Amino acid sequence: MEIEATPLSPQQQAYNDGGGSDQRVGAGAKPLYRNPVVVVNFLLMAVGTVCGPLLFRAYFLHGGTRKWLTCLLQTAAWPLLLPPLCVSFFSRRRRQREESATEAAPLSLMSGTLLAATVAIGLVIGLIDFLYAYGLAYLPVSTTSILVSTQLAFTAVFVLVVVRHRFTTFSVNAVVLIVVGAAMLGLNGGGDRPAGVSRAQYYAGFAMTLGSAALYGLVLPLMELSQAQHAARAGAAVTYTLVLEIQMVIGITATAFSAVGMLVNREFHEIPDEARRFDLGEAGYYFMLVSSATAFQCLFVGTIGAIFYGSALLAGVVMMLKGRERFGGIIRCIA
Repeated sequence: MEIEATPLSPQQQAYNDGGGSDQRVGAGAKPLYRNPVVVVNFLLMAVGTVCGPLLFRAYFLHGGTRKWLTCLLQTAAWPLLLPPLCVSFFSRRRRQREESATEAAPLSLMSGTLLAATVAIGLVIGLIDFLYAYGLAYLPVSTTSILVSTQLAFTAVFVLVVVRHRFTTFSVNAVVLIVVGAAMLGLNGGGDRPAGVSRAQYYAGFAMTLGSAALYGLVLPLMELSQAQHAARAGAAVTYTLVLEIQMVIGITATAFSAVGMLVNREFHEIPDEARRFDLGEAGYYFMLVSSATAFQCLFVGTIGAIFYGSALLAGVVMMLKGRERFGGIIRCIA
């Protein structure tokens, strides 16, 4: 079967006027929390948000030093999207043959304009990945989580400016509570500079992590805007297959950006030596790389799925709620 699902957000309901027999949205549409595909996307975000930073921090603590490598790993698992996309393409081609013997199914659902916008977003994601990797090299996971929590505030501002999202009392309440919770954690976190990290490195990591949060807060509304503009075109329907194609192009572009950085800094040649010196052994080293890449791919797929079914603000709220340190820290502060 083709991997297409019914979008449920008000924005997507408006988009469906342009066509697309796959997308049936009506009064009987399921709420978000009852849609199994939405639940799967939220679970993917949970896995990536919790596991990704912990694995990266463990990499640096046990002897890893390659920042461009960790930047690349955040998007290098994009080939995991190929199997579902291939299944979707062959299903679409078979259905096209049944309906029309002359017209062939397109290899991709992306338009040229959407492809160009997605490539640009992918380059920004590559920069965000580098800033995040640099910050995590010098900051503990708890501090990184606090700084990344500010991304929700940036997302709220950019959603208002870029996509003209209307705020409700519920969305404002969610943003305020989560940002205040992060601030409470920050007040309790003093003297968390890791051993061996200079003050200059610590503040550089602090600034770069905050910068990555601000940029990611901008990227989420831009993703929503690109999907909206594509859907506004005559006959252009936004499906979950298209969402996966967007994520794959972003992954390819960001990975290429990081690969150039690794080539310039000659990091590819250093990987075997670093693996031999790694505290957990070579097997542990490569396992950590593969598992980190998989975790972050889960995060990105879940995020773009949350944007598809809801909005950029929904994706930001869910992402902030998934951090293990934030949950535990807020509970400790309240207690």
